[in-house]
Amino acid sequence: MKIYIETLGCPKNVVDSEEISGRLIKDDNEIVKVPDEADIILVNTCGFINDAKQESIDRVLELAEYKKSRCKTLIVTGCLSERYGEELFAEMPEADVIMGVNDYENISDIIKKTQVKDSQRALYLSPSSEKYVEMGDRVLSTAKQTAYVKISEGCDNYCSYCSIPYIRGPYRSRPFESIINEAQKLSAEGCAEIILVAQDVTNYGIDLYGKYRIHELANELSQIEGIKWIRLMYCYPQLITDELIQVMAQKENICKYIDLPIQHCSNHILEAMNRRVTKDEIINVINKLRSQIPDISIRTTLIVGLPGETEEDFEELKFFVEEMEFDRLGVFEYSPEEGTPAAEMENQIDDIVKKERKDILMKLQQEIALKKNRAQIGKVLTVLTEEKTDDENVYIGRTQYDAPEIDNSVLFTSASALKKGTFVKVKITDAMEYDLIGEDINESAK
Repeated sequence: MKIYIETLGCPKNVVDSEEISGRLIKDDNEIVKVPDEADIILVNTCGFINDAKQESIDRVLELAEYKKSRCKTLIVTGCLSERYGEELFAEMPEADVIMGVNDYENISDIIKKTQVKDSQRALYLSPSSEKYVEMGDRVLSTAKQTAYVKISEGCDNYCSYCSIPYIRGPYRSRPFESIINEAQKLSAEGCAEIILVAQDVTNYGIDLYGKYRIHELANELSQIEGIKWIRLMYCYPQLITDELIQVMAQKENICKYIDLPIQHCSNHILEAMNRRVTKDEIINVINKLRSQIPDISIRTTLIVGLPGETEEDFEELKFFVEEMEFDRLGVFEYSPEEGTPAAEMENQIDDIVKKERKDILMKLQQEIALKKNRAQIGKVLTVLTEEKTDDENVYIGRTQYDAPEIDNSVLFTSASALKKGTFVKVKITDAMEYDLIGEDINESAK
């Protein structure tokens, strides 16, 4: 069968789709790149916040139009279908199969059942497993120089605003050796950047080994030949240990970059969020990271408009952003999620107020980002080449201080014909709020 897979949402969904592709190819199916060539279309949805839910629903309905031509079967899976499977099954007849996130290992059998003559629509919503489920070899959808590596599934944090624990189940660490083996294979296939992802990277190992092992994992990965960048995403501040900071500081191929989602700084709001960390502890972690890794780039995310967030809370957050000067920052408006404690809280904030608060913080961060980028002018940075533009000799890449798709890019000229995945030394000549401008100085990056 020819199957088209479309992925919406976060990098963890990307890995899921890649693993599904690997399983389907192993079972003699073909993955196609465009929906109009597919016998079967599979949509891996996101269900994290309202905007993502609506985007998923809209895209499913758009792809359902292909059933008027070649496509015979539309499968909807991912977080949205896990959370609202029964409702979607009842209200979206366009979908032939609604499948949760715990049935991926059965994907080939599910597809075979859809091809039986007079087969009926089907709903699959299995409970989460007790252990991390290994799917086998996957097929990268990213450029081969960069790969996400998922190190766990589920979450035990139960932040009051978040539905992920109810969708993905409890935290299950992936076996240490399995992660190392996959990274070695990726390196052998030409991958130069490994991005570790999980709902909470810093929690890695506690359920499986009785201790936190993210620092050990990062250290072991750093010894794999060919891996030039190792990047850590979704690191909770209360679990940033001295051992992890030490490994990051000492290993050259561990990016001097960390994604540290703090969500707020007001102790009142942090408690309401069930974040299990205080403002002082957050500040202490940030200061420790910056003192021991002077060139570190810290990315964070904030949520404005949680029920009960007062003007004083917001002003405290605004001052905190000004004071901390994060290198990368994203802001989300609080979205009430059914079944979460925050959705039942009193003093819900008006949507207009939430948007105003988000806009204020993003404007403030724009000024901080421009100042930080201008400080890079004149420096020579190592850049990973990602694509060539339509302009002659102009390329787009990233530094170790930027994750793909969400952070800064470097737009640079080069007299050489560069391939994707090439590391080059780029002298920064100009800066914008979220991008750097430079020129390849024709010195291969080491």
